[in-house]
Amino acid sequence: MTPELQILIINATCLAVGYLGIYPSLVPRGLVALALADLGVCAVAIGTAGLLFWGSGTGFSLIVAEVNWFVFSLLTLIAMEAALFPRFARRHGIWPGDGP
Repeated sequence: MTPELQILIINATCLAVGYLGIYPSLVPRGLVALALADLGVCAVAIGTAGLLFWGSGTGFSLIVAEVNWFVFSLLTLIAMEAALFPRFARRHGIWPGDGP
């Protein structure tokens, strides 16, 4: 399994736990609670990637550039979140537009 795939699986797993398990229970508490929980989930994802790749010197390909594990993990996590959060927010009525 490639290092890129390993980080993508870590990110996807952490986000799945967040969006399917943790975040729905925090919707009534508001956006601040969601943001803090998201910060924790993202910290777990990046921390797990760090445990695997910190100091290894492994390069990660971002199609246009070769980056280290932290940059790859952070950018792919942001891209995944950008796709997931608007749908989640609309579904739970915390995003302008369509409600639940």
